[in-house]
Amino acid sequence: MKIETETRDDHQVAVNVELENNQMESARRRAAHKIAQRMKIPGFRPGKAPYDVVLRSAGESAIAEEAIELLVDEIYPKVLEETGIKAAAPGSLEEVASIDPPKFKFIIPLSPAIDLGDYRSIRLDYDWQPPTEDKVDEAIEELRRMYSTTENVDRGIKIGDFVLTDLIGKKAKSGKDETPIIEKPGNPVFIRPDEKSDEWPFSGFSKNLIGMNVDETKTFTHKFPKDLEDENLRGSTVNFEVKVKTIRGMILPELNEDFAKRVGKFENISTLREAIQSNLSNQSKAEYEDVYFEKLIEKIKEQAIIKYPPQVLEHESEHVKEDLKRRLAEQNLELDVYLKMRELDHEKFIEEEVTPVAIRRLERSLIMDQLAIDEKIEVSEESLNSAFQQTWFEIQRDEQFQKLTKRNKPSQKLMESVAMESASRAMIRQTLDRLKSIAIGEATEIAKEPVKPKNTTKRKPKKEQANKINEPAEPIQKPEL
Repeated sequence: MKIETETRDDHQVAVNVELENNQMESARRRAAHKIAQRMKIPGFRPGKAPYDVVLRSAGESAIAEEAIELLVDEIYPKVLEETGIKAAAPGSLEEVASIDPPKFKFIIPLSPAIDLGDYRSIRLDYDWQPPTEDKVDEAIEELRRMYSTTENVDRGIKIGDFVLTDLIGKKAKSGKDETPIIEKPGNPVFIRPDEKSDEWPFSGFSKNLIGMNVDETKTFTHKFPKDLEDENLRGSTVNFEVKVKTIRGMILPELNEDFAKRVGKFENISTLREAIQSNLSNQSKAEYEDVYFEKLIEKIKEQAIIKYPPQVLEHESEHVKEDLKRRLAEQNLELDVYLKMRELDHEKFIEEEVTPVAIRRLERSLIMDQLAIDEKIEVSEESLNSAFQQTWFEIQRDEQFQKLTKRNKPSQKLMESVAMESASRAMIRQTLDRLKSIAIGEATEIAKEPVKPKNTTKRKPKKEQANKINEPAEPIQKPEL
């Protein structure tokens, strides 16, 4: 067997293989026997018809096609072994250049390769600060509002009030008798302390009502943006007319032990404040680190050399699509409906939205994998146990999980899956911690024992038509940030 290889720019290898003529002849005989086993040939039992009879019955092309498939199955593992190619996904038969002698051309995707460069010289200050006491005060006030009661008040509207209104909205410059595009009698409104994007009918609407009294009417105008999802309001200038029907003021509970116990069975306000401070700190730190590590990994990426074949990117793109489909399903939406709502065709959606996200996710995960290897990260038993407990706690809170395990105990497969997810989280956490230590100039030594890279499985190419690239048969394992 003669083999010639040529590495392509897309991180794949073109492999030209030439066999001996007797190998093709042997494959023809075996192919004829296989065909005879599944083909009904008059006068012969399955698999017993002579070669010449099968040739006349099935035809030369059928035998040749079957023989090529047999040869591909036979020689492809030997090609990988002799060339030492580490395939990232099943290869494809690009071309049958010749039958006599038999010559085949395979296209084999290489495993991703990454050189991080001098990443240990990168510096980025880490200056997260825990939330101040006023943030704790704000959180407590929010809790008081959540546990408040209301009562009718005889005064002007203030922030924090609940108001019942009659609301009418007409497009500007329309006739007086024209049908309103918004008409909501008995429309409830909460007078927000700050503007939020989800406020209806527009952000900041409730602030227009501050100071109004019961039975008072007020008009004001708002211009909606041209990219608004609501087609009736998109790009329109609307005149609103609001009449106040009821004002209910908020009665906040007193800050005492009863309130602390009601909120979360805390002993007193002091322990409640400590819990809120801890929660705010964890949330604030997580948000800060999301941005911090994003910047840090981008700095590494700028100097890194990352190579991967198109099949790996296609595989990651499928993950991105499946993630979106799952999120849409939670909102009772299908992908086609979602694309129609956004006036996007599928091809444009893949090119402009899915592929960029897939590239970012893939390259980040490859960087994390290589960092763990280069820094020889090892996860302790304590870290694994902690990660498992945290992952299991999160899963148990999921409503779907609770329904599935209401009658039956969690399966062994599920527990193994949780263990794998926990190990991945622990590895990512330790890798990020090491990366931060490097960036702030604290990391010095690297562990003695390296992390073993994952095994690369040698796989057969699927029998596809020439020029067709096969998708990976197995998921490419990677950590998520």
